[in-house]
Amino acid sequence: MSNMDPEHSTPSSLNESRHPTVLQILPSLNGGGVERGTIEMASAMKEAGWTPIVASSGGIMTHELKRIGVRHITLPLASKNPFVMRRNISRLAAIVREFDVDILHARSRAPAWSAYFTAKRTGAHFVTTFHAAYTRGGFLKNAYNSIMTKGEKVIAISDFIAHHILRNYDIAPEKVVIIPRGVDGRKFNPAAIHAERIIDMARSWGLPDGVPVIMLPGRLTRLKGHGTFIEALSRIKDREFLALLVGSTEGREAYCEELNALVKSYGLEGRVQIKGHCDDMAVALMLSDVVVSATTVPEGFGRIAVEAQAMGRPVIATAHGGSMETIIDRETGWLVPVGDVDEMAAALAEAIDLSSEDREAVAIKAREHVMTHFAIEHMCNATIALYEDVLDR
Repeated sequence: MSNMDPEHSTPSSLNESRHPTVLQILPSLNGGGVERGTIEMASAMKEAGWTPIVASSGGIMTHELKRIGVRHITLPLASKNPFVMRRNISRLAAIVREFDVDILHARSRAPAWSAYFTAKRTGAHFVTTFHAAYTRGGFLKNAYNSIMTKGEKVIAISDFIAHHILRNYDIAPEKVVIIPRGVDGRKFNPAAIHAERIIDMARSWGLPDGVPVIMLPGRLTRLKGHGTFIEALSRIKDREFLALLVGSTEGREAYCEELNALVKSYGLEGRVQIKGHCDDMAVALMLSDVVVSATTVPEGFGRIAVEAQAMGRPVIATAHGGSMETIIDRETGWLVPVGDVDEMAAALAEAIDLSSEDREAVAIKAREHVMTHFAIEHMCNATIALYEDVLDR
């Protein structure tokens, strides 16, 4: 197990006579940390003179690739149907040959199986990124998960994920490389947000003036801990606040109805609102006074907590997974036990009650912490260095 050193791993070290092509493969581009990291790496490769390509089943973020001039190829890569996965091997092999792809970089299990056999068929290199601590199960489930360890190099997005890999899979430690996810300090920078953008979003969301905003970003899935969050809010009803659930609701209408019913049962109508997908999270975070990550299962990294800290916002997160590495407890935020409603409520109350001086101190500490340890440049440079190492082999 190793860490890539961004201090000595920069795009400038590329062989200028060669412009490698990397095909990143993932299920879809419908918002989320995996998708965001894919686009960020595509942009970095393009800037470094490489040729990035992305293949997925498509989604709302494909326009971002088009905007930066990166080719997207639509394939049914979200499917777990064995027959579709098998057909995807031939489809990917055709892409490898047409665009002379050097590296297949798989970021999820189903497309990784197709990419692995494509690499075997075409001779392209195969790299994987372990984005999550996949649930263990029986023989078939564990075998399905194991494809993510078959890369020539296996990227772990945190120490937590690296230890999960080594503890649960038969893999040589030297194949595992820790490259923490990064945040774009230019985009997620309070100084870069113009007042007009803030006013426009506040108006479109109908936010009242002077009311503290508590935000829980992330896809609307049960794993994000919305129930615990809403119950914790019910414990601090005496305080003034507006809580926003910001994240894609696509295909989750039944869950939205369940959350709305829960909000009503606690008498929080109007004080907890579902806002759906947001294209400008930097502004959304700027509008918040507290950002919450209440996940019930450990996240591999937890991008939202890092982006929020980059924006100088205090974070409350459940104490497991990547959050243990990205949040300094009681300095840049609060770490609370998983599912502990009382502790979550206490942290929410404390965060809302911060004085302006204390809030400013947290903002300075949080941004400094993120820019030192989790800047996007570190992630991109280290990943390109890993690609170079694979190609040199």
